[in-house]
Amino acid sequence: MLGNTIWLALGLLVIASFIPGPKKSKYYLAGLGWGVLAVYWISLSPYYYSVGDYVNVILTLLAAFVSFFISYTFIRQDKTIPGEINGIDITTSLLMATTAAAIGGISYFIFSEIPKMNQWLISTVTDQTVWLASALGLMVTRMDWNLVAVNGYRVEIILACTAIESIALFFGLIASVRAPFKRLAFAFFISVPVIYFLNLLRNVFVVNAYGMLWFGDPQTSFYIAHTVIAKGGSLIALFVISYAVLKILPEILDMIGGIVNLLGGIFKNAG
Repeated sequence: MLGNTIWLALGLLVIASFIPGPKKSKYYLAGLGWGVLAVYWISLSPYYYSVGDYVNVILTLLAAFVSFFISYTFIRQDKTIPGEINGIDITTSLLMATTAAAIGGISYFIFSEIPKMNQWLISTVTDQTVWLASALGLMVTRMDWNLVAVNGYRVEIILACTAIESIALFFGLIASVRAPFKRLAFAFFISVPVIYFLNLLRNVFVVNAYGMLWFGDPQTSFYIAHTVIAKGGSLIALFVISYAVLKILPEILDMIGGIVNLLGGIFKNAG
């Protein structure tokens, strides 16, 4: 059921993104797509609550609120979308966000929801993790399509180990921008391939730290390598990459600013 909901939402957003010009049908389809997306996010909250993941409960509810707000704004576009706020065109910002959500969402969910694509991506990352480790002179043994081992300690490669979430996010944002091809290509090449390669390095580091007991016992080694060092390093890398992409494509900042200004304006008027 959830899978059908997300594909319906993404399908509507894709169609809306490709309808040319400022047509009412474009806005209504975009609004409907964002509305279905809001339903999808809300439907995830009970699961995260049941497993005690309260951070994701908050994030999914926040995503649902923003999606519903954009949906309402599109559907009532003749009355609720101002021309500009602080010099930023609001309609352009909302349409860019729609394209980013459509392309980024498809880029992610095609691998998370379609079993064959999921297995292909994980298997490919597993292969390349072993290859990179070997190139660096480290011994990592492949045990299965999604399993590697170091010193007898096994690690399962899952979808989160492929960096597809970050890759899909940057790909969607870059694809939403109308800019010269040279700038788009530059932004793509300093983000997507770099994220993918850094993720392979991260995998090699984590499995070797765990298998070779770099930080004490196996559990402690895995926790420090994966949760402390690798996650901290990932955040720093994503910050640097984000800064570089935004310098190349400042239009993304305008999109974010437009939506933030719209939200702020609504709350200001409500108050």
